[in-house]
Amino acid sequence: MKYCNRCVMPDTRPGIRFHGDTCSACESHEQRQKWTDWDKRWRELEAVCDKYRGSNGDDYDCIITVSGGKDSHFQVYTLKERLYMNPLLVSIDNISWTKTGRMNKENISDAFGCDIITLSLNRRAARKIMRHAFEELGSPTIAWDKAVYAFPLQMGIKLGIPLIWYGENVSATYGGPNAEDVPSALNQINNAAVAPVPDSFWLDAGVSTKEIRPFIYPTAEEIEGAKLDPQYLSYYVPWSGYENMELARSRGFKTLDDTGEWNREGFVENYDQIDSAGYLVHPWLKYPKYGHARITDVCSNWIREGRMTREEAIELVREHDHKLDPVALADFLEFTGYTEEVFHEIVDSFYNQDLFFVDVDDGGKWKLKNPIWEESSS
Repeated sequence: MKYCNRCVMPDTRPGIRFHGDTCSACESHEQRQKWTDWDKRWRELEAVCDKYRGSNGDDYDCIITVSGGKDSHFQVYTLKERLYMNPLLVSIDNISWTKTGRMNKENISDAFGCDIITLSLNRRAARKIMRHAFEELGSPTIAWDKAVYAFPLQMGIKLGIPLIWYGENVSATYGGPNAEDVPSALNQINNAAVAPVPDSFWLDAGVSTKEIRPFIYPTAEEIEGAKLDPQYLSYYVPWSGYENMELARSRGFKTLDDTGEWNREGFVENYDQIDSAGYLVHPWLKYPKYGHARITDVCSNWIREGRMTREEAIELVREHDHKLDPVALADFLEFTGYTEEVFHEIVDSFYNQDLFFVDVDDGGKWKLKNPIWEESSS
């Protein structure tokens, strides 16, 4: 594993590129900070909203894809209160909800006065699909994530609402395929979060074509026919998860620290991805496959934003990045029906032996061969 000399991201992250010793995510952040004319981009955003505002009379003039989290609050605040759009919020239900997550989803409607359409997936089919994706790919919620990209576009076609907003271009922020800083979100279906899995894969889980409909991305012909215009808000405005959280809290958003509901293991903050416990098994599974998990992502962003040093981040990665939160695991097991023993047997099959070894002197635990804290001290 090679690590970025600015942040703590390894070269094992799918799609990330290194130029010399620096990762593409750090370079992208630096370019946005130094060379982006944010006043010009705000004027471009105003022009987009001017084009669509009131286009359906008193009906909705755009869709905003939301979860109810901090970024969702920031999106709705920006588009409704600053740009006077009349949005319909579209959401995908979780396998389970934290009390804090439900509170925040209700708050986003209450604070900004918005209607929300929520797709609650067929739980029986979703369970089969999740188990299949976990066992075959080590990515249990990949279909759930694909629905986040596909279903709002499906609703845009059905309701005649072409302008569809997404928040952050995750490939540009964290590094990955299609990492260009562009306004159009049409190509996000190819980013690392959902990967190029053919629709036929889901049918192997024992579900019907009708049952995978929420995961089917519209065809190019359907998108063109409906004149869909999905866009990233992060292209037009400076994007910071921390600052979005601060804005969201000013409008009633609650962190896990605010509610005291849950002190998560394997995390350095209690405000991101707090809607569902069981879902968090999915991002943790990056660890056995790629040698890093959520703390690497968050700390790398904080380094870029000047919120911590690389040395501080390395210590946090060393102490916490490998940890799987027990509450998240219990929730995942309850939904999927696995025993903890079977779960770990499946996880063991995904450990990348180019990156890990079994430490027989420490109870047979998987250990990284080249951890960043050893590289930094050599």
